[in-house]
This record gives sequence, structure tokens and C-alpha cells, in this order.
Amino acid sequence: MSSGDTAFMIISAALVFFMTPGLAFFYGGLVRRKNVVNTMMACVSIMGLAVVMWALFGYSLAFGGNHGGVIGDFRWLGLSGVGMEAGPYADNIPHLVFCAFQMMFAIITPALFTGALVGRMRFKALFLFVALWSLVVYYPLAHMVWGEGGLLAAIGSVDFAGGNVVHISSGVTALVMAVLLGRRRGYEHTVYRVHNIPFVALGASMLWFGWFGFNAGSALGANGLAAHAFMTSAIASASAMMAWMLLDVIKDGRPTLVGASTGLVVGLVAITPGAGFVPIWSSFIIGALVSPICYFGVPLVKRKLKIDDALDAFGCHGLGGIWGGIATGIFGMSSINGAARWNGLAFGDTELFAAQLIGIAVTIAVAVAGALVCYAIVRLFTPIRVSERDEQIGLDLSQHGEHAYPSFNGLDQ
Repeated sequence: MSSGDTAFMIISAALVFFMTPGLAFFYGGLVRRKNVVNTMMACVSIMGLAVVMWALFGYSLAFGGNHGGVIGDFRWLGLSGVGMEAGPYADNIPHLVFCAFQMMFAIITPALFTGALVGRMRFKALFLFVALWSLVVYYPLAHMVWGEGGLLAAIGSVDFAGGNVVHISSGVTALVMAVLLGRRRGYEHTVYRVHNIPFVALGASMLWFGWFGFNAGSALGANGLAAHAFMTSAIASASAMMAWMLLDVIKDGRPTLVGASTGLVVGLVAITPGAGFVPIWSSFIIGALVSPICYFGVPLVKRKLKIDDALDAFGCHGLGGIWGGIATGIFGMSSINGAARWNGLAFGDTELFAAQLIGIAVTIAVAVAGALVCYAIVRLFTPIRVSERDEQIGLDLSQHGEHAYPSFNGLDQ
């Protein structure tokens, strides 16, 4: 084992953990004042729930053993047998370090789709839904993509740091839940304004900082591949930010801080599946193109489907993740990372591109089916949606008895 790689991976795990508080600030700043606490609490509570579930049985189900390429078993129940020696997934770091790094992905993934549910889902129902969703959707997808004998890995589909497992799964779940929950009351007649732009910028910056651990750490060592993933991530996010600012200028005549923050996030989403597979020059293209895809895709999806995806979780993570998976099939190179069996479409091969499309389709199917099943189960135990009165006074007070700004005396936006 390598002490340098171990230190690098522990730091990377901590960086990925830092992303969830960043997401809490990002989402919290985007919502109305009366829902800030509830929106941030969704992320904070998942930080506790996901760690406990992962240590008890989640890691074992995702990475322990193999059943049909879909799920693991209970051989590492309670992390029994997961210790300081190297594990089956990396011989250069302790098994516990690999487990801890993967745990951080299990935390942030369900937190992503909470942005679609702002202002109308009971906290108890959300908490139960996240627990079930982790079991039904996240653990199987993590196994299919990254686990030994995983179904999607077996067909040659690649996902360096979570395009399928993290972004498409959460984005599609956000879409399904937005449809099932319905719109916020008065949605057609209300103007929803961003209430705290500095929160948005702070959260986006924390996400950008942590994302370097997210993508570079997926190399599982302090090596050249980690450096490559670090740089493709930086370039794609910066290119996407510039593209979003340009779109704002073309449309409204001026750039916005919220737009720049959103652009850098969708750029990171898009590069995630291919960060360790695509050449550096292609990261400019991947980042520059994801911004118009999301910029125009968000309102199009909302208008066509008549949904209320409050913080555009599907538009950013779903559409951005799908583009990233496709782009990996276009620009991926086996010479950069031997985990890719073939080169991408841009280099004359079609196998990787086809495998990526299959992987995306399977991920969407699992997320849709899983979200529907989890929603149906939660409904048996508790109402899903808050009452009209609770929605009017805000979920901060109705669900938690707290105010984000107790001294604020003006009208809510």
C-alpha cells in the first residue's frame, strides 16, 4: 500500500463530503425565505442517514459480492471484514479508505434530487423516501457500474465518477417526483425569486472545490490519471461558466452571478463521467455545450411536461449527466484509461458510444421504476405532501418550527 495514495484518498473523501454542505447553501440560497431551513435540512439530514445506512449494509450491498450483476450481498454487514488492509477494489489504499470515499457519493446523490421537491413535501415522507431510494436505486446502480461483476461494467459502459450513478439517477428521480407531487400552489401566478444570491455563490464555490476530490479522487490514487481528471474538471466547469454568462448576455443583456454559478455546476456534472477518459481538449467542448443544453432544456422540459422542478434538478443533473455520458462515448480514449475497452465515436469506434447509450437507458429505467416503487411505499405510511396551510406559511415553520431569519420583518419573496 501507498501512504501517499492513502493520504490523497482520505483528503478526496473529505472534499466530497464538503460538497453536501455546499449543496445545502446552493439550494438554500435559491429558494424562498420561508423554505430555507427545510431545504438545507434535507441535505444535512441525509448526511447522517446515508452514513449510518452505508456502514450498516449499504457498502456491502453495493460492493460486496455479486448477484446477477445487479446487487451485492451482506458479507461486509456493519463493515465486518473491512479494515486497514487493502481491499479488492484497490491494492494501494486500505479497504476502509475506499469504503469511506464511496460513502461520500452515497451521501450527496439523494441530496441532489431534493431540489426538485422544495416547498411541498413533508420532511418525514422525504426522509423515508431517501432511505428506500438508496436501497432500491443507488446501491444497485453503484454495483452495476463500479462493483465486481457489475452489469453495466460488463457490457463496456464506463462512468469515471458518477454520471450514471449520481447525476442521471438523481436527476431522473427529481423529474418523476416533480410529476407525482404536482406543482406548488399558485405556481402559475407566482414569481419565484432567488432570495440569497451570496448563498448561491458560496454553495457553488464549495461544490467546485469539493468536486476536485469527487473527480480526481476517482482515480483511486495520487497519480497521473488523477491529475488528468483534475484538469478536465477545471476546464469543463470554467468553459460552461463562460458559456452560461454569454447566454445571459445574449438573452438579457447582462451576466448574472446566479447564472455563472449554475453554469460552473452543470459543467462539472457533464465532465464527471468522462473526466478520466476524455482528452483534455475535449473538456472545452463538453463544458461549452452543456450550458446551452441545460439553459434551453430546463424551460422546454418544464413547459412541455408542465412540471414544477423547483430548482431544476432534472434540467441540470439529468440533462447534464446524460450529455456527459454521451460525450464520454464520443471522446473517450482507451489510451487515457484502460477501463475503456474502445475509443469513442470521434476516433472511429462505435462500441463505446453504444455501450454508453445502453448504460444511460438502464440508469433511467432503474431510476424511474425505483422512484415509483419508493413513492408508493412511502404513501402507505405517511402523507407525501404538506397541507395547503403548511405550504403557505412555509416548511421552515411547519416542519421544523424554525425561522432562517427571525429578525426579518419584510414581506417574503
